Amino acid sequence: MATTSLSYLEPKELWDNFSALNAVPRPSKKEERVIAFMVEFGTKLGLQTMQDEVGNVIIKKAATPGMEDRKTIVMQSHLDMVHQKNNATVFDFDTQGIDMYVDGDWVRAKGTTLGADNGIGVATIMAILAADNIAHPALEALFTIDEETGMTGAMGLKGGLLAGDILLNLDTEEDDHIDIGCAGGIDVTAVGSYQEEASPAGAIGYEISVKGLHGGHSGIQIDQGFANANKIMNRILYKSFDNFGLQLSALHGGSLRNAIPRESVAKVIISNDYEESFEEEIALLVAEIKAEYKTTDPAMEITFEKLHTVPAMVMPLENQLALTRAIYAAHNGVYKMSAEFDNLVETSNNIAKIVVEQGEIVIQCLTRSSVESSKTDLANALSATFELAGYQVELSGSYPGWTPNATSEILEVLKSIYVQQHGEEPKVVACHAGLECGILGTNYPEMDMISFGPTILGAHSPDERVSISSVQKYWKFVLEILTQIPKK
Repeated sequence: MATTSLSYLEPKELWDNFSALNAVPRPSKKEERVIAFMVEFGTKLGLQTMQDEVGNVIIKKAATPGMEDRKTIVMQSHLDMVHQKNNATVFDFDTQGIDMYVDGDWVRAKGTTLGADNGIGVATIMAILAADNIAHPALEALFTIDEETGMTGAMGLKGGLLAGDILLNLDTEEDDHIDIGCAGGIDVTAVGSYQEEASPAGAIGYEISVKGLHGGHSGIQIDQGFANANKIMNRILYKSFDNFGLQLSALHGGSLRNAIPRESVAKVIISNDYEESFEEEIALLVAEIKAEYKTTDPAMEITFEKLHTVPAMVMPLENQLALTRAIYAAHNGVYKMSAEFDNLVETSNNIAKIVVEQGEIVIQCLTRSSVESSKTDLANALSATFELAGYQVELSGSYPGWTPNATSEILEVLKSIYVQQHGEEPKVVACHAGLECGILGTNYPEMDMISFGPTILGAHSPDERVSISSVQKYWKFVLEILTQIPKK
């Protein structure tokens, strides 16, 4: 159950539904409980409710009196949320509801992601479905699954299930932005193996930890210069390997492809002959790295502690040479900026997760681009880098971007309403995140699509928060949009 109710916040109907939703564990690929929750929600309202073969939930509601002549709309958000927590936070995402609290103008979670991405959108649609005093045209609510780890819900949605002419995607995270395009993505996975060898006599062990990094959304925040824990750790291993013959026993860095990795932990050995010089040089390197990231990652911590028990098995030097060189060479961050849109990242890569232990190596990346050929180009570059190290590479989970439509009818409606309400033009943008519109458009090519939402910061990290005043601004925007849907 949710440990905190936000019912005293306005708009009450939205926050009530967000609180109820956040009481339900809903990790990507484990959405059974939230699917059941949403089916029960629609059924109790007496609305036409269905679950498709992949788990998406569709709830349909007739137009309110006087709105029957308007085009049918689809309101869409995804049910799953990214599960991330601080290293010191004790929390079980599979059984616990999100522990929320109010901090000034922000709603946050205690040490975990909040689920405002995309729970605020889901709660918005729930509030409209449940209301008897909100004017709207015929409405089809589409709640997709697994957006965060593959968009398989959107990919699996068949044509013919929806009759809507206009799709309102509620997954944008800046309240003055209207999104008309987004990046596609592809998963790049490299795997390798090695024969472990026994630690030599006279070795001493250390645990090296990188933590306290900013982290964040691997699409939206990839251009903000935040440190990547996997790259930082590799930098330490690379220099220590060259200077002290350091050997790696185990490495765990990052967790999810769509989150910039915040933490990495390695267990290593060196010869006891190098103990003093190793600690001195690592301390200098740590100071150097922290100075580089003092603005973007001021809370960065890099520690190295001597282990009481020396790791029994380690990676051979030749395998470690290949690993550290491959990670150094593999591109991370912005690869290319868009030539068509100002300040838009076109192509990027996130080295998201690295696991090395017991003779096995797994490296997971998420490559994004709004240009399909550029996405393929970077994925091929990464593949070549890892293959040169002797690893097997798999490209999977590819999904298309959403091509902007500057002549969209619903875009003009939203722009006009925004100007009326705020006296200034909204920012019409394409984003570097993965929105589901491009995928949904493959089976519904005639549907006019738009994306917007309230201000959410720190998505995909425990620093995730949503602005209360922005939700109020957004809610007013939504209600007016519903009244101005064009006629059929």
